[in-house]
Amino acid sequence: MSERETIDRFDDRIKAFKGQLPTLESAIGAYVTGRKLGWKVLYLVHDKRTIRKYEEILGIRFRDELPADGEHADKSLAWVMASKLSNFWKAVSGELKFKDKKGKEHTVRDPTLT
Repeated sequence: MSERETIDRFDDRIKAFKGQLPTLESAIGAYVTGRKLGWKVLYLVHDKRTIRKYEEILGIRFRDELPADGEHADKSLAWVMASKLSNFWKAVSGELKFKDKKGKEHTVRDPTLT
């Protein structure tokens, strides 16, 4: 999709939107950020409910529109850690844990890693 088509789609979604403006801004921001970081990073830093809400607001599925891992995905420590694990979806769910250098246990979804 061209940048012009993306902007036109956002304009249409803004016109149709009913709700809290910060939520609309966050959905658009997630899409724009996801273009460079990828949908897998979005799934790591947002819970499933938030992803669904943003997709509904924008009328898209991130997995259909964005790269899985974008050119700047490595900006997310959560992605760097998850990419080394055997199962991405277990990382998203918080099932996989690791210990940091100090021995403290974390999940990849730990907010301090995003």
